[in-house]
Amino acid sequence: MPTMPRPRPPYLQRHVTRHGATIWYVKPPNGNRVRIRGEYGSPAFMAAYQAAMAGEAPASAKKSGNGSLSWLVARYRETSAWASMSPATRCQRENILKHVLAASGDAQASEISRKHIVAGIDRRRATPGAARNFLKAMRGLFRWAVEAEHVATDPTLLARAPAQTGDGFHAWSEDEVTAFEAKWPLGTRQRLAFDILLFTGLRRGDAVILGRQHIRNGVAMLRTAKTGEPVAIPIYPPLAASIAAGPCGDLAFIASDAGKPMTKESFGNWFRDACRAAGVPGSAHGLRKAGANRAALSGATENELMALYGWSEPRTAAIYTRKANREKLAAKAGEKMNVYIQTDRKV
Repeated sequence: MPTMPRPRPPYLQRHVTRHGATIWYVKPPNGNRVRIRGEYGSPAFMAAYQAAMAGEAPASAKKSGNGSLSWLVARYRETSAWASMSPATRCQRENILKHVLAASGDAQASEISRKHIVAGIDRRRATPGAARNFLKAMRGLFRWAVEAEHVATDPTLLARAPAQTGDGFHAWSEDEVTAFEAKWPLGTRQRLAFDILLFTGLRRGDAVILGRQHIRNGVAMLRTAKTGEPVAIPIYPPLAASIAAGPCGDLAFIASDAGKPMTKESFGNWFRDACRAAGVPGSAHGLRKAGANRAALSGATENELMALYGWSEPRTAAIYTRKANREKLAAKAGEKMNVYIQTDRKV
């Protein structure tokens, strides 16, 4: 980046937004404040400064090559708003933005309207999760862009993604757990991965990095990639036995046939094949849900579930505590009904 002349030219003002974006303005004497665009200290920047000082109207964003959606996303990636996201969230949004830019990167960001956002949601309506993630990515981009004064309005404000229906990923049943264990006994890589997922509740991206270096005094401690929340997970006896039986990798317990660490994507595909071989419809995330159900049925509170599973919001933990409470209440109601039936028969 070119070096800005020192001292700073007269009437040049610097402003940093809460998202970390740096904005430059010129406020000449007896003149209006003018936004200076371009790379800080570059010839284009200095030319815009001189033009503003001379009272000339700034070149339009379109003529200067700035202001396109591609340009806006590039500026967004330079901010603390982007850097503060977890690596997993950035990776997800990067994939979304890549497809958006491939289709509309040359469009002027200021011309993106609510109808364009809604059209993007509608194209993903068959997969509601993808539609919601698209809206989150675009909303994050344009909220920052409005505050940085790159655009005047946020086109995502009134847009709505389809609501989630059902319970999402299938939570493993106890019968499915038993079937998998029967197919893959202790001493197999599949069983080791299964036990790590079930007894730690880690997401696959965290499960594939878990190793002996994370365990102290029988407790696994690490910071989750998705939320950045620290978790402290007891190594229960069944998991300790599975780790002892192996086979384990050197850097992480879960490893490929060659003993190398796996990515969460390759692990997800590999584990899905193991599930099919066992004749169960489960997934890695479904085991996390099964573990949370077990913990809630055992009496774990919302705060305890949040600490165990790295959730940052109580509403996620509440899903499992409500379900567990319903099952307990239903069981108690059944017991009372049995007493009534038996008493009625005696009469």
